[in-house]
Amino acid sequence: MMRVSVAAVAALILAGAATTARAQDTLRVCLDENVPPYSVRHGQGGSGFDVAVADAVAQRLGRTLAVEWFESKVETDSSSTLAANALLSDGRCQLVAGYPLIKDALGKPAAETARLPDYDGATPADRRRRVALGTLVPSRAYHRAPLTVVLAPGVAKPITGLADLEGLKLVTEASTLEDTILMTYRDGALVDHITHLVPGRGELLPRLERGGFDAALLPLHRFDAYRARHPETALKASGYYHRIGFNMGFVGLWTEAPLIQQVDAAIGDLLAHGAFPALAEKAGMTYVPPRPPDVGDSLSLSALRE
Repeated sequence: MMRVSVAAVAALILAGAATTARAQDTLRVCLDENVPPYSVRHGQGGSGFDVAVADAVAQRLGRTLAVEWFESKVETDSSSTLAANALLSDGRCQLVAGYPLIKDALGKPAAETARLPDYDGATPADRRRRVALGTLVPSRAYHRAPLTVVLAPGVAKPITGLADLEGLKLVTEASTLEDTILMTYRDGALVDHITHLVPGRGELLPRLERGGFDAALLPLHRFDAYRARHPETALKASGYYHRIGFNMGFVGLWTEAPLIQQVDAAIGDLLAHGAFPALAEKAGMTYVPPRPPDVGDSLSLSALRE
């Protein structure tokens, strides 16, 4: 019979306790590696608004931030909701940051399993396997992601609503939310003035910059990212935000409910002290505060009509 000394057993117990303590001292957050100005990976580190928010929350919890980077893909059969759930359900992280807080994207998903997105350290086997999905619980919102109208050089028309787009040459990416909003506005009042581009190619703002179009409706963060890459741009923000937007926050599994309560308190403290605008400015992002309620209703066709 193999004999194990008391000292060896004690050492194993202490080692296990130290590992548990280190795990409790770390806040593990999944972040998309290429969504400027929200989160961008640089080697082993990263930058962006969501990175800064996750770090600020971790500090208020007395923890060290550990980021699990993953890659999202623009594909018709991909789902960012299922990808986030798979990462959490597989234990890759405790929270996913920069998550849209809408009812359809929370709770128990209709699908029972999903494939993992490509994440740092994933093997070919990891990319093939499916993960049993859990129930998603949101944190408080910490900012809002709106849609805005961007104007081409030389266009000075004030934009206070979609009605002001009538008579302008519009450009949009096909099969996107903003495309649906423009196409259904007033039963197609703008249809004859819309040119569609293929999504995912990064052509929208460069085409608007070159001329031939007057305006585009797009997510505000995309314009922020474009201005960061092209500080000399003559494109102009209209200052108009469409009423449809998404409050953004963290999401975790229901088994992490105690942690999410702590995160809520940290977000509340950061909101109360006005910390988020400064973090956004440093990340090159236009900060828009969240609107109540934190979790918005699911979108319907009638909701898209202004």
